[in-house]
Amino acid sequence: MSEMKKWYESEGEHSDVVISTRIRLARNLNGYPFPHLMNQAQRKEVSEKVRDALIGGNSALRDRFRYLEAEKLSPVELASLAGRHLISPEFANDPKGRALLLMDDESVCIMINEEDHVRIQVMGSGMQLKEAYDMADKIDTVLDETLHFAFDEELGYLTACPTNLGTGMRASVMLHLPASEADGTLRRVAASLGKVGATIRGSYGEGSRSTGAMYQISNQVTLGISEKDTLANLTDITNQIISLEKKSRGQLLSGESYQDTVWRALGILKTARVMNSGEFAELYSALRVGVAEGLVKGITLGQLSEAYESVQPARLMEQFGEEMNAAQRDRKRAEILRGLFRSTDIA
Repeated sequence: MSEMKKWYESEGEHSDVVISTRIRLARNLNGYPFPHLMNQAQRKEVSEKVRDALIGGNSALRDRFRYLEAEKLSPVELASLAGRHLISPEFANDPKGRALLLMDDESVCIMINEEDHVRIQVMGSGMQLKEAYDMADKIDTVLDETLHFAFDEELGYLTACPTNLGTGMRASVMLHLPASEADGTLRRVAASLGKVGATIRGSYGEGSRSTGAMYQISNQVTLGISEKDTLANLTDITNQIISLEKKSRGQLLSGESYQDTVWRALGILKTARVMNSGEFAELYSALRVGVAEGLVKGITLGQLSEAYESVQPARLMEQFGEEMNAAQRDRKRAEILRGLFRSTDIA
């Protein structure tokens, strides 16, 4: 039987600019302290309750999930999950007493006993805020029927961090913005996002830097606003940024300079014998523009996204089942990329 196709292997709306969409819901169980105050017996009890509420019930989704105890996963497996944005780096670095429920296509990952008892995360390719929210809401409803999440009429869902009070929802989109970054548009947009209840971060969220011109836009406010209004606001902001990026791309590609950058990136990826993560991120950024704008043929945006995931450091070691030092990973990465881009060419 073939392996289930992963969510990032497909293309969604506005995939030329929007890499992915994520909805995250923070929830806690009544009768238990927040995770950082729980003992190991309580952590185990919460993990089993969440597991049984989803895969022990009658939901049509139950057969699509695997329950994984974090302590039983290797450091490489945990790092790979974090690299694919399925778990947080904090979760990976301290797996004791933690667990996760992972859907077969990896579009849904439920972290148990991270900052909150339950973190429901739904991912989708391209612009899929409504679709991702609908799935998160469905899972939230299934779990709440059994677990009865902590809720206050005035404060909303109770969370370990006060900044998540209210809806407990963080909605975000990962955008590829090389043209806006290059011409200064992004800097001007970033300065005004706070005024409309949003924020911009690097590739891995708060505190991270952008790699390959990838940025995460998300809502800042969770209290005093509904999920529907949050999604509408973020959709409007994202659509404006998409329009600005496309306008900037038109100007960027009007001359030969950036086109040459795209074709040079393709040439290096097809022939390099050594490739580190930083260099790959920059080449990937240029090539993604080339594919999106029709300058490169023989590969789709979905295949590009799959390639990006497959050559991340921890993912490489997980795939080949062996520890590798940086030099070994760089050689293996280059080897995989040569194979992936062998049939691509200038359009």
